[in-house]
Amino acid sequence: MTARFQSLAPTARLSDRVAEALETEIRAGRLESGHKLPTEAALAEQFGVSRTSIREAVSRLKSLGLVASRQGSGLYVLEAGVAPLQFDTRHAGSQAAVVQMVEVRRALEAEVAGLAAERSDLADITRIRQSIEALAMAVAAGSDGVAEDLAFHRSIADAAHNPFLIDTLDYLRQYLKGATRVTRANEARRLDFAAEVAAEHRDIVEAIAAGDPARARLAAASHMNNAIRRIRAADPAFWQQEGEALAQPLTDGLLAR
Repeated sequence: MTARFQSLAPTARLSDRVAEALETEIRAGRLESGHKLPTEAALAEQFGVSRTSIREAVSRLKSLGLVASRQGSGLYVLEAGVAPLQFDTRHAGSQAAVVQMVEVRRALEAEVAGLAAERSDLADITRIRQSIEALAMAVAAGSDGVAEDLAFHRSIADAAHNPFLIDTLDYLRQYLKGATRVTRANEARRLDFAAEVAAEHRDIVEAIAAGDPARARLAAASHMNNAIRRIRAADPAFWQQEGEALAQPLTDGLLAR
């Protein structure tokens, strides 16, 4: 064990910073698989933090499968697997970050729509049509339509019948709710925006129902391109007021619809 650690400046998330430092050493191979970690007391002294912070950091490393306890012996480093996908949400409230994430979603949603056009059956098409009707009814009733919007896009993903794409989109959707709320609020301020979104949704549905993959991909990509245009058209005052909703923890979200 040759790794030495610098003490950390006081912060509200010391345990996270300790865990990140240890994870970096493990994934870089400087803390090798099978080697024993220093004791809790030794780590606390090296990092200059409390033993509680060390325990919390170790708990996180265990959840990542990077260390394991051996009864009566201590903590040992495990073979590091692929690092889990994470997004840096420190600038999530910025317009630029939202645009970048829509660009990611554009690549996925276009392919999902194309596959749905190729593979969907009558039951899939029925569910997609029901979801877009539910969205229209929610908006007519004065709702923000966020949940219904997410359900609409999920119904298309289901119709693609590709579990890997579905799992990827499910992961991304943990970032969606807050941002969808903000973008729908932006669109609701302008009747032309709201009408555009409804028409774009219909275009996607009709292309899928017609079994036309190229048209479905184009419709879905155009929807995302137009979402970016609408995001950029939002005035600075709107972003100052609503942008904070995008900088919340993962439950609030990062992507724009």
